[in-house]
Amino acid sequence: MSRPSKIGLRPALKERLSKKNNLSELNEFGFSVEKTDSQARAGFIETAHGTIRTPVFMPVGTQATVKTLSPEELDQIGVEVVLANTYHLYLRPGHELIRQAGGLQKFMGWHRPVLTDSGGYQVFSLLDLNQIKEEGVTFKSHLDGSCHLFTPERVIEIQSALGADIIMAFDECVPYPAEEDYVRLACERTVRWAERCRTSWKSLSQDQAHPWPQALFGVVQGGMYKHLRQWSAKRTVELDFPGYSIGGLSVGEPKALMYEMLDHAIEYLPPERPRYLMGVGHPEDMVEAVRRGVDMFDCVVPTRYGRNGTVFTSRGRLVVKNAPFADDFQPLDEECDCYACRNFSRAYIRHLIHSGEILGIKLTSYHNVYFMVRLVQSMRQAIVEGKFDRWADKFYNRYDSGGEIS
Repeated sequence: MSRPSKIGLRPALKERLSKKNNLSELNEFGFSVEKTDSQARAGFIETAHGTIRTPVFMPVGTQATVKTLSPEELDQIGVEVVLANTYHLYLRPGHELIRQAGGLQKFMGWHRPVLTDSGGYQVFSLLDLNQIKEEGVTFKSHLDGSCHLFTPERVIEIQSALGADIIMAFDECVPYPAEEDYVRLACERTVRWAERCRTSWKSLSQDQAHPWPQALFGVVQGGMYKHLRQWSAKRTVELDFPGYSIGGLSVGEPKALMYEMLDHAIEYLPPERPRYLMGVGHPEDMVEAVRRGVDMFDCVVPTRYGRNGTVFTSRGRLVVKNAPFADDFQPLDEECDCYACRNFSRAYIRHLIHSGEILGIKLTSYHNVYFMVRLVQSMRQAIVEGKFDRWADKFYNRYDSGGEIS
């Protein structure tokens, strides 16, 4: 099928880029679909720091590092883009220091694309430490108790300094469950904040912007209410962002309800723009989301589970730190060819974890990120071959999402 036209650069950035000697090495931001299989799709996102093949999983590097893994190891695994956290990097080491370093890529030694969130998730996760008003959100720092005001304009300024290829509009993520009136007010405020973010993004001065395009994604909210999800999606699309994120899911709701809300949001998102399901990273959830047309995912699950001695395998989750694996000399997953599985046994990795050796959680984290990257790559290949439904059936016949391998 033919590829849609790319989304162009803002005039100010075009002017800056035209003055750069390496202009030919920089790509405009754009999205194109290579192949569809029912609603599932395989595509490409072009950024100044490289091409991202979709569907894609983005490991979370909250503090400008994916926990226990070096950029070289991420590259070996096949990671194409990582996520960094705006709120945490603003507090430490500070966005202006990162700007001075030349942006996140240079600061962290990672030369592929980076996406930054807006701090909207911290509105939810740090609910007891913030105060929400129309102007923005006042956070009480978890580091020293100091207060910091995040407005839509400030969020764009910070993300511009960080220099990510893809940045997020500021949003209000609500907890589950939540009363409809509360969700409605948060949803309406998110749209107003999105408009302010868009205005601020388009008016960045040359001194504020990095010499490469940053694509701003709008965020769809609406809690667990069908009509609010639909309203949020339609209003956010009217603002004409280069891409769209779906937030406020996987916050404690039943999976069936998450999938239902995802359906209501995606229905109104334009097919020529990338779709990003925020904070979702369990294998079964990614399969269902890809089936519905989602392109991008991020989650802390692979490294968080890894640090707790749990790994993902082709048959389900395995808690390798548990006693039954003390004398098990099989690899973590017999079907995996990652470095950990090719070289070490369950028994050895369990020994490392119980001994407090860093290598233990490094190997489990490496394996889990590898597993997620290979999962989305397998889905992509199945879509290109027109076999996604058969691939998904095979996946579910083997993968136990509800239990643990003993």
